[in-house]
Amino acid sequence: MDLVSGFPLPTGRADVAIVTDRGRDHLRIYRITPGAAQPLTDITDPNAPLVFSKTLDEVNNQTTPYGLATWTDKSTGRSYAVASQRSRTRLALLELKATSTGAVTYQQVRTYDLPASFTLPNGRSWTPCADPGDLPQVEGMVVDPVNKVLYAGQEDVGIWRMPADLGAKPKLIEKVREYGVPATYDEVTEECVAGADPGYGGTHLSADVEGLTILDEGSGDGYLLASSQGDNTFAAYDREVSDNNEYESGFRITAGTVDGSEECDGAAVLNAPLGSRYPNGLLVVQDGHNTPDETDADGEARDNTDFKFVDLAKVTNAVDGDD
Repeated sequence: MDLVSGFPLPTGRADVAIVTDRGRDHLRIYRITPGAAQPLTDITDPNAPLVFSKTLDEVNNQTTPYGLATWTDKSTGRSYAVASQRSRTRLALLELKATSTGAVTYQQVRTYDLPASFTLPNGRSWTPCADPGDLPQVEGMVVDPVNKVLYAGQEDVGIWRMPADLGAKPKLIEKVREYGVPATYDEVTEECVAGADPGYGGTHLSADVEGLTILDEGSGDGYLLASSQGDNTFAAYDREVSDNNEYESGFRITAGTVDGSEECDGAAVLNAPLGSRYPNGLLVVQDGHNTPDETDADGEARDNTDFKFVDLAKVTNAVDGDD
C-alpha cells in the first residue's frame, strides 16, 4: 500500500490510498476522509484494466500485482504507481487518472523486466533458487520524489536503483549476503538447499530484502531504510544518489514494553510530529512473528503478526551513532 496526497478529483483534491489486489490483478484506490466513521471509500473505476494479465487463467495463476510504490511528478502534476509482478521480475509504471464520475483508473505507461539470472565474477551464471516456475520477485519498493528514483528490493538479490519512470537501466546498489550462493530446490522439504558461499554477496542485508522507505530530513537529506528480513535488522543508506547511496549504519528493533520486530515485510516512516507520544516522528514496521504466540481454541500455537511503532528519534540516534 502507498498514499498519494492531494490527488485531483472532480470534487476537489483528496488524499488517496492505493493497494494491490492480487486476486483480481488490479489496483484499488480509496479516498481518505479523516475523522469519518468510515475513513476509506473505494473509488476504483469498475472498468479499470488488468495490470499484468491477458487472460483469466493468468489471473488465476496470481502472477499479479505484488509490491507497490507511488509518486507524483511535481513538474507535471501527474501521479503514478509502480507495481511489481508476483513470481516474476517485471515492474509496471501506471499513471493514475480520475474519471468524470469521480472514480480513479490507471493506464500502463511502460514495463521493465529486472534480471532473473546474473553473471558472477568467476564467469558462471547464477539464478536465485525459488519454487519451480518462480523468478526472483520484487516486493519492497519506494520512490524518492526529490531525486525521482525508484528503489526496488529484489528479494534474493538486493536493492536496485532506477529512474522512477522506469525509463533507463537500473543499478544494483546493494546485494544480499546470499547473492551468488548456489542452491538446489528440494521437492521433499520444499526448501532450497544452499551450497558453498563463493563470497560475492554484500555485507549488510540478509535475504530477503523487504520493506523500503525514505526517511526525509529535508533539502534532499535523509536515508533509505531497508528491512533485512533474514537477520531481523534494518540497514540505512545515504539518500544522496551522488554519494551512490553509501551505507551509513544498521539497527535492530528489540523488545521494550512489547516484543520487537522479526521477519519484517514492510516499513513506513514519517518525519513529522505526531502528538505527545511521537513528537519526533514515527517509524512503523511490520512484525512477521509476534511473540508470545497466541493459541487457538484447541490450544495449538497460532501464528500472528502485527505492527510495531518506534519513536523516530531512537532510529535517527541509532543511524547517526548517537545511541
